Amino acid sequence: MQVSDIKKIACIGAGTIGASWASYFLWKGYPVAVQDVTEEALERAKKLIDSNLNFLLGKGLLTEAVLDKANKSVNYHTNIGEAVKDVQFIQESAFENYDVKKALFKDIDEFAPQAIFASSSSGLLISEIQKSSRFPERCIIAHPFNPPHLIPLVELVRGKATSEETLTVAYDFYKAIGKMPVRVNKEVPGHIANRIAMAYWRECIDLVMNGVCTVEDVDLASCYGPGPRYALMGPHLIYHLGGGPGGVKDFINHLGPSVEMWWEDMATWKKFPEGCREVLEKGVLDELAGKTPEELAAWRDEKLVKLLGDLDRLK
Repeated sequence: MQVSDIKKIACIGAGTIGASWASYFLWKGYPVAVQDVTEEALERAKKLIDSNLNFLLGKGLLTEAVLDKANKSVNYHTNIGEAVKDVQFIQESAFENYDVKKALFKDIDEFAPQAIFASSSSGLLISEIQKSSRFPERCIIAHPFNPPHLIPLVELVRGKATSEETLTVAYDFYKAIGKMPVRVNKEVPGHIANRIAMAYWRECIDLVMNGVCTVEDVDLASCYGPGPRYALMGPHLIYHLGGGPGGVKDFINHLGPSVEMWWEDMATWKKFPEGCREVLEKGVLDELAGKTPEELAAWRDEKLVKLLGDLDRLK
């Protein structure tokens, strides 16, 4: 298969992630079949997709003509066989559970044996999931960051039986539609970005629970300190600049002992600390000051569009 062979896409699982994926594929001009197990779930997905596309229209990122084509190019199914009929690419965003995903693989084997099956799993191992398929070579993890219709990252993880062709086609496909795919060379729970994010969050929680700062202050420290730099470059390039003319090598030589002292004092726990749920919930509600999750998401999306537009101009 080549990227040019991909003419139609199925989005299996139509929650927040699945609907966002569908919105993105429609934006990029592909006919999309959206599937979930109940009509209620599909109705929620339709509202999300309409909202996402109209948001993009309002930002000038798509035209009325593209929106009209998208509305005519999407259909909704509870029957998985109908959803994957005649598709070449399947983006699965079902419940994060091995049994659920394995059952889906078995079903799709019967109806779309040649389609690439890309799972949005945030941490499961594709080598385990693909055991249920008669065509494991076409199965891959393609993990997005929320919301997929705005955030470029897609982490591609091949399983033990995934073919090089599947990896290459998936990489080229996502690249062609404006995503930023990265290859994960070794299967690990959580892939790349979530492991980084959870290590970061653990330290943030630990600082709050030890009384070093409030929830709001650790959030402010994050977004007004490392946050802007991380929008432009990763930690290796950041500390390469921090090392001056000698780069990252000099940074480690100069600040290495201090960093190692900090590491000695940093969190290493593997279970959420007792009472942290209540502390974090109160801290988040204080920080929101009455703002609803819907208002927060709308604010986030407004800022993301501007930020990503600025980053594109900097390329």
